[in-house]
Amino acid sequence: MRPVATDRSALTKAAPPRRGRRRGFRCDQDGAVAVEFALLALPFFAIIAAILETAFFFLASQVFDSAVDNSVRLLRTGQAQVQNYTVETYRTAICDRLFGLFDCTIAGDKLHVEVNTAANFAAASFAYPLEEDPDTGIYEWKDTELYTPGEGSQIVTVRVYYKWPTILDIMGFNLANAGDGYRLMAAVRVFRNEPF
Repeated sequence: MRPVATDRSALTKAAPPRRGRRRGFRCDQDGAVAVEFALLALPFFAIIAAILETAFFFLASQVFDSAVDNSVRLLRTGQAQVQNYTVETYRTAICDRLFGLFDCTIAGDKLHVEVNTAANFAAASFAYPLEEDPDTGIYEWKDTELYTPGEGSQIVTVRVYYKWPTILDIMGFNLANAGDGYRLMAAVRVFRNEPF
């Protein structure tokens, strides 16, 4: 049997460095971070942009829903009927509560209001409000705006829609569900007017 060496210095000696091109290429790290960043930057910023657009849509959707809730109170309590609101006046009442996040101009044609009475709660209709124009491919409102707020104790249906413009369309992420780059926001309320 051979004796085991107790001197570990022989085991820990570093191998002499190799000279040549291969070693220089393998150990050269200049620009590695820049290349990695270039590969990951586009997906990273696309995800950040998608998160921001989704968050802003949810914020706008909540503001929209609250504005419709507050404006419906005018109808339910009879204030709108006493003040002889029209569809334009009611549209303005909604827009005043949207904090400038929405394009409420008539020319923009993005906000659509329908206020109508119903014989009973089961008779309230909720049809999809948009249809595609076969010639242009643009989605347009099926029905004209209407405003029939009803009298005291009548059942009223309020449907308010908004075509929210989407911005991002990267890597298949797109919030649009109403064609031509828009997402349809909807707020629908069915209630019985107070006996005013």
